[in-house]
Amino acid sequence: MLDAVIVGGGPAGLMAAETARAAGFSVHVLERMGSAGRKFLVAGKGGLNLTHSEPKSLFVQRYSAGGAQVSDWLEHFDGDALRTWALGLGVETMIGSSGRVFPNDLKAAPLMRAWLRRLKASGVSFSYGARCTAVAPIANGFSLRIESAAGVESIATRSVCFATGGGSWAKLGSDGSWQSMLQAHGVKVAPLMPSNCGFQADWSAQLVKFAGQPIKPVGAALPGCTMQKGELMLTEYGLEGSLIYALSSQVRSQLQAEPNTKLLLDLVPDSRLESVTQSLLSCRAALSLTEKLKRSCTLSAVKLALYYEATTPMQRSALALDLPAAAKRLKALPVQLLAARPIDEAISTAGGVALAGLSDSLMLSALPGAFCAGEMLDWDAPTGGYLLTACFASGRRAGQGMIDWLNREKLSY
Repeated sequence: MLDAVIVGGGPAGLMAAETARAAGFSVHVLERMGSAGRKFLVAGKGGLNLTHSEPKSLFVQRYSAGGAQVSDWLEHFDGDALRTWALGLGVETMIGSSGRVFPNDLKAAPLMRAWLRRLKASGVSFSYGARCTAVAPIANGFSLRIESAAGVESIATRSVCFATGGGSWAKLGSDGSWQSMLQAHGVKVAPLMPSNCGFQADWSAQLVKFAGQPIKPVGAALPGCTMQKGELMLTEYGLEGSLIYALSSQVRSQLQAEPNTKLLLDLVPDSRLESVTQSLLSCRAALSLTEKLKRSCTLSAVKLALYYEATTPMQRSALALDLPAAAKRLKALPVQLLAARPIDEAISTAGGVALAGLSDSLMLSALPGAFCAGEMLDWDAPTGGYLLTACFASGRRAGQGMIDWLNREKLSY
């Protein structure tokens, strides 16, 4: 019987494996794909934003769900610890202008290769193309049903950690199929929802012509909230980009509560309202509103098109005569979003295994000796290093929980 089986070969699972193996326990990793860390490697193609350098007091505020639990994980393994860990693999990191932390070479593959080499050298074993489809408690542990191209087999283990990802990017392995397996044992699972995702809008044919063009810089906020500055991408179906991803949790929740809520966009975030108003008033009176907007605010074609998309013909006529009102609309343009894009397009998912059903060490109360880690837990975070850091930290916490459980089991013999 193995000491520990890790179901899932992403960052959370591999960190749990590394932690448990460092304590001398036998560890086997099951990965349903043909290699480990598929989603991690794809996400790293843009530079691998490993973590963020901001102070911990601000860092822990980025988690819109499960914040208290994530904060606890980060007490034991935070962004600085993650950078030190990467350095131990020979991967030096740097802080970008935005405070985000990246490997010096901006690549994920070298880090993953070095990590897998170290894990294998330490004695961690791997099975690829192996899907865990059922778990059953047995004397002193669990029996796991494993399906692979070779057929069906059972693996006995004293402890298990599930780190199978959420429900986004199914082609990379995280399809949410684990839900029914755990629910069969009374594990409570909150519905999976898209997070760090784009949103749909009902654009006119005129605006769709600008699909693929960036909207930058731009501010965005829900009514009554503080504007956040960033970049958006206009698509045929709505809005994508880092700014809407950062707001996705708020927008998703607000649309569920009040579908008619509009997102407010600041098309001139680097200018104060007073300055924008004065610039418009300084234009020659004979100029059209379009020309005044172009000359005074240097609006790009896509921003101008978006301004008119969210303005009815009657409103345009009124704004042409009321330039202070036209300026206010530039600073708070209401845009109707309809729904989040499909879950498989999302960078991550919210929802998952209810944190209330887990101990501080991330052990399932419904299945003592079974642990969970990573994105399959019910917490939510924006991109920017926050999501990945918490995945690593949860894996470390679950791995330590397995050590404590296995040591306790030893003492009971």
